[in-house]
Amino acid sequence: MIFWLMRILPGDVATLILIGPDGQGQPTPEDVARLKEQLGLNQPLVLQWADWMLGMMTLDVGPSLWSGQPVFDELFRRLPLTVQLGIMTTVTSLLIAIPMGIIAAVKRNSWMDYASRIFVLGGLSIPSFWVSVLTILALVTYFDWTPPLGYVSLTEDPFVNFQQLIWAALALGYIQAALVARMTRSSLLEVMREDYIRTARAKGVRDRNVVMKHALKNSMLPVITVVGIGLANIIGGTVIIETIWNLPGVGRFMVDAINHRDYPVVQTLTFIFALIFALTNLFIDLVYGVLDPRIRLE
Repeated sequence: MIFWLMRILPGDVATLILIGPDGQGQPTPEDVARLKEQLGLNQPLVLQWADWMLGMMTLDVGPSLWSGQPVFDELFRRLPLTVQLGIMTTVTSLLIAIPMGIIAAVKRNSWMDYASRIFVLGGLSIPSFWVSVLTILALVTYFDWTPPLGYVSLTEDPFVNFQQLIWAALALGYIQAALVARMTRSSLLEVMREDYIRTARAKGVRDRNVVMKHALKNSMLPVITVVGIGLANIIGGTVIIETIWNLPGVGRFMVDAINHRDYPVVQTLTFIFALIFALTNLFIDLVYGVLDPRIRLE
């Protein structure tokens, strides 16, 4: 689908290349036709599609139409940044969401529960790009901080790298934390109404042990579902976040490719994003069987 949709979008990659990034080029129809022939865009669409699918099977989809570099070389060069941002976002969201969800469930209808609900409502209502814009605005206004123009990798300077990514991870993690905190609270409240929880309390087990050793583990299945799907969503969310925070990751790569009508890059990245979603859901199903023996497949 993405192959055919890219072909019906307005704009022509050969014309864009000849016009140039400064917009000063004035290509003739002969120039455009010659470049299309060089790029292989003059072939029938069915042959282009078959060639791309064969390239996906061999991990060789050819070069980017815009930069001329192999697509997978560009992808692997940018992938560590996106993976690091995804891990930081997930860890940040879990460190915020799990304790908040537990406290909201244990202290139900208290001021802490109401504060948690406000936090969750904000996270569910405000898109991540708006959180990023507000964060940048606050940092610029009150701390004279601006996003760096150049990216420093983790191996070059871990401290500077952390400074560059932490705010983007917090902005993206806020949305994920709201979902996880809400699910943790709801699931934990449901489990705490079970008979075995009342039995444990009747036997004199401390409330902390009841919650942490009995209720929390059995309430984690819905939470894991949200975390797993959220992790896949984070990969897609980096498309916007990396653009706002000027981070040269896979998401930024996708945005640039769309603007340039770089067909091989957009098709390949979309395929990989879809594959990540599928594998994440498979992994979640396998984790279910580890946490709950009752649902293991024979």
